[in-house]
Amino acid sequence: MELPISDLILVAISKLVDDAKVESREPTHYDLDVQIKKAGLTESDPKTQGQSVGKAKRIRATLNWALENNPQAGSKLVELILSQVRAVGGFRETSPNYAGKEQILNAISVFDTENFSLSENGDIRPKVLDTLKGKHLTDALQAYAQRAKRGSEDAALLSGTGKDLLEATAKHIIHTKFGNHPTNANFPTLLGQAYAALRMATPEDTKTANEPAIKDYERALFSMATSINRVRNKEGTGHGKLCITALSPEESHSIIETVGIIAEFLLNRLNEGS
Repeated sequence: MELPISDLILVAISKLVDDAKVESREPTHYDLDVQIKKAGLTESDPKTQGQSVGKAKRIRATLNWALENNPQAGSKLVELILSQVRAVGGFRETSPNYAGKEQILNAISVFDTENFSLSENGDIRPKVLDTLKGKHLTDALQAYAQRAKRGSEDAALLSGTGKDLLEATAKHIIHTKFGNHPTNANFPTLLGQAYAALRMATPEDTKTANEPAIKDYERALFSMATSINRVRNKEGTGHGKLCITALSPEESHSIIETVGIIAEFLLNRLNEGS
């Protein structure tokens, strides 16, 4: 997923690693070495030029160069720094590496202006999926799938878009494989076409002798997906919340996690075939 980079973002990201007012806090300079190298920005790093600078100034200078000369690499570094800060507990208030509430809220506000949603625990995703295509959309859907697997309800609903994660995933697979997708097809039809595009087995496909055991798992996931859709249509509006009064919290949580598992499996198959 390609993250935005701007003057405001490079300042906000540098503040997340700023430990000038504390004795010590991860990520370390070595951690930053690794991430800057991964992004391909070593030559723009003040440290490699012999300068002795703090973490915040180092990241700000590196990203500032990238903003003017290599925005794609800068975007990659923004993503890597966010992941690193999250990994060391920078978004967890009880962690010794906590970046600070003001710094986090500022980063949330800055990304919001770029139509990206950064949560207080460091997860980031685009607010509008309709603007994404190809691999960028695949990456965004995978991010939602990961959140759904952890029971995050807004991930299963693609908060703010009115699209269900499984429906959006099926449409993306069909569009990727065939160039377009039907606009008025019901969910079982969409899912069936996505399965066909990925050469996966549905319950309608007759079992063959000596077929791989994974085919039964594919059929089971299809049945799970369509049953979730039936529950959604019966208990909700089709575009409402899954956590509704007719279901217990445990049932809703299980459904949301299953949505994430199915979506992730389909997207992984799409990546394998691309």
